Amino acid sequence: MLIHPTVERLRALGLTAMADGFIELQNAPDAGELSREEWLGLLVDREATSRENKRLARRLREARLRQSAVVEDVDFRAHRGLDRALFLKLATCQWIRDHHHLALVGPTGIGKSWLACALGHKACREGFSVLYKRASRLFTDLAQARGEGRLPRLMSALERTRLLIIDDWGPEPLNAEQRRDLLEIIDDRYDRGSLLVTSQVPVNRWHEVIGDPTLADAILDRIIHRAHRIDLKGPSLRRRLVASESPAA
Repeated sequence: MLIHPTVERLRALGLTAMADGFIELQNAPDAGELSREEWLGLLVDREATSRENKRLARRLREARLRQSAVVEDVDFRAHRGLDRALFLKLATCQWIRDHHHLALVGPTGIGKSWLACALGHKACREGFSVLYKRASRLFTDLAQARGEGRLPRLMSALERTRLLIIDDWGPEPLNAEQRRDLLEIIDDRYDRGSLLVTSQVPVNRWHEVIGDPTLADAILDRIIHRAHRIDLKGPSLRRRLVASESPAA
């Protein structure tokens, strides 16, 4: 029979999903009703879907998103000032295609990190490379890379990432080294990548967090003038959730 050598050749070519599909179709009771074109189409679709799923899994793994969040699960009923139309527009990821940025600002516990991870997950599904970093960890990694002589390589990796998520920016002021690193990261992303920043600090106070007036002007000019903004407000959703799960006294 020709089934075995065909399957083996498909596997040898790295077409594993197509090989599995071939076996399933061969054993399907209605397989004889399909034309050759239909057989080929089903097998090609099977292989393409399998490869895209593997690429998505790799992008999600490399993104290191802090929370398992998806845009389909966003609760627009929560009283936090989240503009449904704006968020759904951002969920199309057109702002990433346009190399724009996003500032997601609001008090602690309001869901900034969750929303950022949901948008990051959607970006991965749309085929973009994503990297999530807490601001404190990002600057620690940069300092360590500088000490070990790996800074150019790390900066290059950040530059290649289409969406860089910097979570929990501020309120601690940056030192001189961190300011220079941040400016370089933003410069490298100009017309090549997007930045999503979450912060408890209102945008009009980011100047204080950066510190140096000249560098602050340069950094904010590059971020804000091409940025969408989501300003959240209201009580902590995290605290409300904990309270609702606590047994009555």
